[in-house]
Amino acid sequence: MPQLPAISIILPTYNEAEGLPALLRYLRTEADAAVEILVADAASPDGTAAVARAGGARVVACPQRGRAAQLNCGARAATGQVLYFLHADTYPPRGFPALIRAALAAGAGSGCFRLRFNHPHWFLRLSAWFTRFDVDAIRFGDQSLFVRRAVFERAGGFRPELQLMEDQEIVPRLRWHGPFRVLPQYVTTSARKYLVNGVYRLQASFTLLAVLHWLGVSQPRLVRLYRRLIA
Repeated sequence: MPQLPAISIILPTYNEAEGLPALLRYLRTEADAAVEILVADAASPDGTAAVARAGGARVVACPQRGRAAQLNCGARAATGQVLYFLHADTYPPRGFPALIRAALAAGAGSGCFRLRFNHPHWFLRLSAWFTRFDVDAIRFGDQSLFVRRAVFERAGGFRPELQLMEDQEIVPRLRWHGPFRVLPQYVTTSARKYLVNGVYRLQASFTLLAVLHWLGVSQPRLVRLYRRLIA
C-alpha cells in the first residue's frame, strides 16, 4: 500500500487559548498518522502555547507577530510534503486529509475549500456562497489553504512584511507553479468578528481595505485604517 503524503496543519495564533482545545480535539479526530498539527504562536500572553501542547499540538515559537510571518515560521518547522494553513477559529470538513490528498493527486498544486459561517445571518450566507467561484478577489485565509511544499517554496512563501491581505496576495503566485482548486466541501468559520463589529459594517471595512490594497496603499496606512475601523 503506497504511503500517504504527510500533511502539516499550521495554525497561526495569538491569544487563542479559549477556542483552541475544541479545534485541536476535532483535528485529532479527523487526522491520520501522516498528519501533524503545528501551532505557530507569537508569545501569546493568555497561555495559548501551553493549551496547544496540552491538546497534542507541536508549538513553534515565532519571533515575529503577524499572520504572514507566523505562517512562514510554521512552514519552516513543518515536516510534511503538504502544508495546510488554517485559522484557529475555522473547522475544516470531515475527512479533510483525504480530500486534500485527492485534489493533489488529481494535479492540483494548491487550493482551498468553500466557506460557511457558524451563524445564520442571511448576508453571511450570501457572502459565503460566492466562495464557490474560482476568483482571486474572493480568496481569503478563512477558507484555509493547502499547498504542496515544493509549490509553496517555489512561490517564495508568504510576504512577511504584509500585516494584511497576505492570504489573498499569495494565491496568484501559487497559480504560477501549479493549478489552484476550490474544493466543493466547506470549512466552517466563526462569525465572532462580524457579530462584534456589525455584519454590514465589517464587510464594508474589509472591502475597503481590499480595494485600497490592490490600489497600492502602503501596509502601515492599511494597518492604521484597520485598527480604526475594526475592533
